[in-house]
Amino acid sequence: MATQFHEDLTRDQTEKAPSERSFGLLFAGVFALIALYPLIGGGPARWWALGIAALFGVLAAAWPRALAPLNKIWMGIGKLMHRIVSPVVLGLLYLVAVVPTGLMLRLKGSDPLRLKRDATAKSYWIAREDAPASFKNQF
Repeated sequence: MATQFHEDLTRDQTEKAPSERSFGLLFAGVFALIALYPLIGGGPARWWALGIAALFGVLAAAWPRALAPLNKIWMGIGKLMHRIVSPVVLGLLYLVAVVPTGLMLRLKGSDPLRLKRDATAKSYWIAREDAPASFKNQF
């Protein structure tokens, strides 16, 4: 099935998943932050989140293989989010930035690419005023 998108969303790429140990340590850190965040405002810690953080930390240190199914599910959620969020975000960016800019330029009558035909022009060549400098050290 041919689509009108630049990106081929049907391809089956295999991204290298993070190790189970780093996955477990990441989730231990995230749940620890969730558990300890209320302490900033003087509230009580969230003990359920601290327990989950400890569980992830212990599993990551002692038995990382146990986290393999969760790591696989997490990667699947990430791929699904990529398929949905990327086109939506890029579409919104186009609608919010590119379309209004083009409309403003048209209303102003501006032609920055000089695409309008000029019947009186002998040539569309733009003569340089200064000679180009050396191209050896461009950056």
